[in-house]
Amino acid sequence: MSIINEVVRINQELIQSGLVVLTWGNASAIEPDRKHIYIKPSGVSFKDLTPEKIVKVNLEGGFVGQYKPSVDTPTHLELYKGSNEIGAVIHTHSPYATAFAQAKMPIPILGTTHADYFKSDVPVIGNFTDNEINENYEVSIGQRIIAYFQEKKVNMLEIPAALIESHGVFAWGKNIQQAYENSYIVEQVARLAFKTLLLSKGESKPNSQLFIKHFERKHGKSKYYGQSNV
Repeated sequence: MSIINEVVRINQELIQSGLVVLTWGNASAIEPDRKHIYIKPSGVSFKDLTPEKIVKVNLEGGFVGQYKPSVDTPTHLELYKGSNEIGAVIHTHSPYATAFAQAKMPIPILGTTHADYFKSDVPVIGNFTDNEINENYEVSIGQRIIAYFQEKKVNMLEIPAALIESHGVFAWGKNIQQAYENSYIVEQVARLAFKTLLLSKGESKPNSQLFIKHFERKHGKSKYYGQSNV
């Protein structure tokens, strides 16, 4: 399947899975030569999306055609420019993850379901200055995400998502299918964390060694989850 058809398919998966409603989200993928990305057009209904409506954008933000790219395109571009490991980016306002973003709380690692996909808490990126908001908001979001992972010295594929304070969620992956799965999973772990915090009244005591074990058996150098001969 071509990269454009994949971008159409995943954008439509977003609304079918309930991760987005109306036009609240977008997915993009970058070409193997990393010179252009393909992204959902701004304000176009997911159900009306066709390959002809997907927008091709260069890394400077230039595009041609009758459709404007998503307003979140500058954020996508900063993520691609900031990490060569990222092959696709997805933005959603999925309910539970966005609730954490609006509460300005990271999604805490409280169980092995979370640890299977995220090495630690899913962070909140925030404290944007007035200048960042007014002048280069979407660019600033991408730059802040990249700066966070560089400062923490964390591989972006080890925590493939971030919450944007009072806004929503960005997730990414090596390819667009993986990015979609990560955007789906971050919503599920947010839902579990919300319910766990509610039931435990915020007093859950995580077992960090157990979480390390679960992450490493799936993603570590000596991983043994899944099939190695198929």
